[in-house]
Amino acid sequence: MRTRTPSRRGPLPLAALVATLFAPLAAHATNGYFSHGYGTKALGQAGVGIADSEDALAAATNPAGTLAATDRVDAGITLFAPRRGASITGNAFGADASYDGDGKKYFLVPELGVTARLSDTLAAGIALYGNGGMNTDYHVNPYSRYGATGHAGVNLEQLFVTPSIAWAPASGQRIGLGVNLAYQRFSAQGLGLFANFSSDPAHVTDEGDDSSTGAGVRAGWQGDLGAGFSAGVTWASRIHGRFDKYRGLFADGGRFDIPENFGLGVRYAPTADWSVGADVQRILYSQVAAVGDSIAPLLQGTPLGAAGGPGFGWRDVTAWKLAASFRASPALVLRGGFSYARQPVPADQTFFNILAPGVVQDHVTVGATWTFAGGSELSGYAARGWGPAVHGHGSIPPGTSEGGFGGGEANVHLTETLLGVAWAWKF
Repeated sequence: MRTRTPSRRGPLPLAALVATLFAPLAAHATNGYFSHGYGTKALGQAGVGIADSEDALAAATNPAGTLAATDRVDAGITLFAPRRGASITGNAFGADASYDGDGKKYFLVPELGVTARLSDTLAAGIALYGNGGMNTDYHVNPYSRYGATGHAGVNLEQLFVTPSIAWAPASGQRIGLGVNLAYQRFSAQGLGLFANFSSDPAHVTDEGDDSSTGAGVRAGWQGDLGAGFSAGVTWASRIHGRFDKYRGLFADGGRFDIPENFGLGVRYAPTADWSVGADVQRILYSQVAAVGDSIAPLLQGTPLGAAGGPGFGWRDVTAWKLAASFRASPALVLRGGFSYARQPVPADQTFFNILAPGVVQDHVTVGATWTFAGGSELSGYAARGWGPAVHGHGSIPPGTSEGGFGGGEANVHLTETLLGVAWAWKF
């Protein structure tokens, strides 16, 4: 199911205004290019938060949690430090080398949420957060042996504004609905060689920033099951997007939707001080042609930008998350978690994914919250994301300089370090 929305020129002034303010700070890449979690508390426990919500960013994960975490304001920021790069081996055109994609090494990712109880059974909120993104900047262009010039790389930013409402139809049961107002911004540079393989050669690279706005919905449920157990489900619709300036790069004339995603979570709290939780999340990257289509159509004569044209070949991702929390004192809560995600980048798709090496599979996180006498909170977390490098297998098309890329293999890697802090005011 997909929610159709206005184009980037459509009337979404709130999302566009807020995202324009936030966008210079944001770039996030974890499970593919989605964040591994939302809200500092959830980020400190591997993103677990579908069954139980603890801060005003609840709507980013499950809008039913807007009623669980009410009457508060949460504001935070994460320092995100990715290390990404690639290597090429066995290439007939002399491209063999290691390439560093860390032209920009550090990013700031903000978050802001407000929730308020309207009655005993009704609450409303709004969450502002970076949904995801991807950035590479190769000062030495990996495609220079094929005629490309200048720095090479891409920058994708996705920011959401999600107003939400939640209702309790019965004791211990909550259902919620949020409207995902999405802003995307994209740019590419140094990809001139791909103009030779495009349906629109003038709109492949070095067109500066392009943006897109769209809207979708997120719905969810949380419920107490008894004996210390609780559960939750969440679902978000696909959101339409398009980058007209890059309609010769992305399949279907520059279309770049945000994929549908959904999840299930459980939590068990045997005592008031201990809890463990687990989430499973599914992200349907394959439904977005620009991301999910393979490079194979290019080799069969279908140009970049065409309907059903080549893409990055990403598979759908399932992420499994496990976390625990412990109240060490009346003022201090400690958290930790681990997650594992399916590898989105197949070994035969690494040549194009030099630009977008979203290959992290594992995250380990720790976090803590200190509650002050007046009720305000200071929370922090640290996370490390990694995964084995994806070594290409049949990844670079062979052929002559007029009709191929000289064969060999492209290998890509990415690791991430995240440090975040947030302050909460209760009212």
